[in-house]
Amino acid sequence: MANHGNLPQSKLKKGITGPLLYFFILGDVLGAGIYALVGEIAGEVGGAIWMPLVVALVLAMLTAASYAELVTKYPKAGGAAVFAERAFKTPWISFLVGFSMLAAGVTSAAGLSIAFAGDYLKPFLDVPMIPAAMVFLLLVALLNARGIKESVGANVLMTVIEVSGLVLVLVVVGLFLGQGGGETERIMEMREGVHPATAVLSASLLAYYSFVGFEVSANVAEEIVDVRRVYPKALFAALFTAGVVYVLIGLASSIALPTDELAGSSAPLLEVVNATGAPIPEWLFGLVALIAVANGALLTMIMSSRLAFGMAEQGLLPSVFGAVLPGRRTPWVAIIATTVVAMGLTLTGGLATLAQTVVLLLLFVFISTNLAVLVLRKDHVEQEHFRAPTFLPVAALASCVLLLTQQGPEIWLRGGILLAIGIILYLLTRLGSGSRTGTNQYKKPTEQRIGDPTLDAGSRPADDVEPH
Repeated sequence: MANHGNLPQSKLKKGITGPLLYFFILGDVLGAGIYALVGEIAGEVGGAIWMPLVVALVLAMLTAASYAELVTKYPKAGGAAVFAERAFKTPWISFLVGFSMLAAGVTSAAGLSIAFAGDYLKPFLDVPMIPAAMVFLLLVALLNARGIKESVGANVLMTVIEVSGLVLVLVVVGLFLGQGGGETERIMEMREGVHPATAVLSASLLAYYSFVGFEVSANVAEEIVDVRRVYPKALFAALFTAGVVYVLIGLASSIALPTDELAGSSAPLLEVVNATGAPIPEWLFGLVALIAVANGALLTMIMSSRLAFGMAEQGLLPSVFGAVLPGRRTPWVAIIATTVVAMGLTLTGGLATLAQTVVLLLLFVFISTNLAVLVLRKDHVEQEHFRAPTFLPVAALASCVLLLTQQGPEIWLRGGILLAIGIILYLLTRLGSGSRTGTNQYKKPTEQRIGDPTLDAGSRPADDVEPH
């Protein structure tokens, strides 16, 4: 059944063009992971670092196809929570999906702030880690509140810098190899004592963390100019670019350094550069790493605040989270709330634990999104949109389940606690809204624009033009 009618003009300003969106996604994917996880991947798989990176890219592309279809079909802030509400028509499922995404976002930002305030910062400013992490998150929040165009504009600059650092690694290793250095045989070496398939799969879970980040873009759908035309192109191009860079970095790292030296390093790319003998100051690579981490944190907090805004618009969070600054038109209450939560999470665990928790939570979100694609095939919209072949979301579902089997029990426990908190918050929100007299503060999603067929985001071509 086709949807009809027009949706009210979005409260959010459209300032993201196709090139800005490409850099937005690329900057979030090419974040701190590639600077920190190469050594961890080598410890799992051996010298064949490129193999799990290729596997992770393919798995990420499968779920990305589902996002491309749903974002172009329903271009609204809120991302996976919007898709879940439309598909399953059950508010608590939509809430849990949105909360999982929100929890993953702020958890990731907390981990990135710890990475920023740790060893990378010490050569420049030797200060206590936790206070520095909180100041860092505050600065990110101020940039986020200033405006989406300013935020993604800063992202372009930071993405260029962090990609330049990766290109520098490839250049110095290439010169090193040309001068007779390094060992190309290591790129096919597998970890001893472990079956190759098991080693690649285990390492793919770590590599997958380096690719997640593309889902962030779904939460700024209302702020993308001509979203239906540019979103799929920018999404797949950014993921493919990141995949090529990752594979090349994996090959270069194996060639330049033995596996045991890579696996034992907390700054593997710096070790790679040093192994080549290139006259690159250590502080320069530290600066590039700081920029990469800052970029990832900024984009993650943009996602988190827009997701909280979208859930408030659905009636799944208090309406105060939908408040925007009059001039800047940025969701200031959501920005403050997500920043405070991220600051609190910096006190609860280290970077590795936080990162693994992020992957677990996002796999739940991806399962919901891939199911939503299949369920919503019966819901037709008037506008043209991207459509993924049916086998892609089915394969994506299988890949998510496979990756879930690789998570350890302690991460399942941590993720379960976070989801239990979400359930409690949802019950309290519903109880609070039901106890009010007069006009209910929270509308059911089916009473609001998200679920109303007469208020369909898919039938609003005017929203692709920035209001004057």
